[in-house]
Amino acid sequence: MSITVAADPSLSPVEFQTHPSRYRHWRLAFDGEVARLTMAVDAEGGLRPGYELKLNSYDLGVDIELADAVQRIRFEHPEVRCVVIDGALDKVFCAGANIQMLRSSGHGWKVNFCKYTNETRLYLEDMSEVSDIKTLAACNGATAGGGYELALACDEILLVDDSNSSVSLPEVPLLAVLPGTGGLTRVVDKRMVRRDRADVFSTLVEGIKGKKAIEWDLVDDIAPLSQFEAKRDEMAQALIATTPDKGDCVGVELTEVPMKRCEKGVRGDFVILKETGGRGASLTLTLPSELGPQIGDEAHAAACSWWFFQAMREFDLALLELRINKPEINLVNLRVIGNPQVALDLDAMLAAHQDHWFVHEVLHFAKRVFKRLDMTAKSFFALVDGGTAFAGTFLEIALAADRIYVLDDAETDVQLGVSMLNGGAYPMGNGLTRLETRFLGEPEKAGEVLAHSGLFDAASADELGLATEAMDEIDWEDEIRVLQEERASYSPDALTGMEANLRYAGPETMETKIFGRLTAWQNWIFQRPNAVGDSGALQCYGTPVRPEFDYNRT
Repeated sequence: MSITVAADPSLSPVEFQTHPSRYRHWRLAFDGEVARLTMAVDAEGGLRPGYELKLNSYDLGVDIELADAVQRIRFEHPEVRCVVIDGALDKVFCAGANIQMLRSSGHGWKVNFCKYTNETRLYLEDMSEVSDIKTLAACNGATAGGGYELALACDEILLVDDSNSSVSLPEVPLLAVLPGTGGLTRVVDKRMVRRDRADVFSTLVEGIKGKKAIEWDLVDDIAPLSQFEAKRDEMAQALIATTPDKGDCVGVELTEVPMKRCEKGVRGDFVILKETGGRGASLTLTLPSELGPQIGDEAHAAACSWWFFQAMREFDLALLELRINKPEINLVNLRVIGNPQVALDLDAMLAAHQDHWFVHEVLHFAKRVFKRLDMTAKSFFALVDGGTAFAGTFLEIALAADRIYVLDDAETDVQLGVSMLNGGAYPMGNGLTRLETRFLGEPEKAGEVLAHSGLFDAASADELGLATEAMDEIDWEDEIRVLQEERASYSPDALTGMEANLRYAGPETMETKIFGRLTAWQNWIFQRPNAVGDSGALQCYGTPVRPEFDYNRT
């Protein structure tokens, strides 16, 4: 059974698992080393009633299919070296996020839609960086708003050169909001467009086309319609020439993750999410009793049934369930159950065989899941007590938490563990490891923790700085309960802002800028009357009524 989630229980649930045979909005085709991903949005295929997805505009359902396609390219077709993304409509590539959908959606839905969209765009860039699968946006027509943001996430952009087709980010003049899926950040940080030109560009409803788009570094090349396909193929081959040949890699089928609904939550073979009352929930991952595959070829043969890959996929779906279907949950207790030595044995296997393409991809999938954990707007407490296995890769779950509470009791065997993978296999969005981020003011401490490779007890964890607080058995249950009740009683808005600031200490990257600016946009601009009031620009868009603004600058 697939996990289905919904922001409103009165609406049909949203399914986060899909398959190309069920796509309504994308066509995915393969020709040797080239994959072609064509945007062909079904105007009547919106997730919710009340809007049409005209002009290849998109909603969450379109992005769910795009995310699925990206994962399938990486796992099912590792031979691919370039993905060409184009549009099926005449004279239109993509009109961006559907305005009627945004207008009719509650704030929470808008927030999670934009966050998921941002993560999917970043997955395209991650695919290029670590999987050597380049992307070319072949913009065969008007490319506006979120459509241009999708193109910006690609390695190169080709725009058709005609009298109508332009690239544009018209959100400021048309909607009184900002390009919400990384547009402004990628224009100046990735394409390095000059600030004054970016300012002009972002206030032009009509956008910029032709040679000026090249001159301003907004696209990489242009071609008239008669030469567009030839230029597209030429650019794709040039991108392929920059990547290694992967023709000997054999893909694996991405089968559906076996998650089922249970009372107050969802359950998989390895992951259980359950509401616990009082605006709280528990998210528990259980390790198997044995290591399982011990070499890359064995993991490859196991494919989606390899327990580590399946557990990470289940954990990913549980996080989406928390975000979309559990808005009332404020605090989540994280636990990893099992033998911590199994976790360290897994890491030894992963490190020894990370050059195997499948192991490599699963490692980077886990990295993306942990990043989704970082970016989930819930408070997370890691509870390290008897029977837990926060070791190696699974220590990352604790390090991603806002607090780590460790039971330090002579009568209870509590062990944590560190492996070489904690030293760089799973970087955060800021480019640092979670240990480096934790010990930003004392960088030598991260090295000290890594030097304790292997298992250690609760007292050692506290000495190494891994415990927010270590408690004995007498205090454990009552103290944890009080701390949970206190945290769950705070304003979720204040907590979201606080956590987003504290989780990303250290250097800023394009990724942290995207999410930081998104947080400001979605939690301030997108709630202001100038955008969403009765006479706001988002409400008046597409009608004869002009928006009314409060022109006081704040």
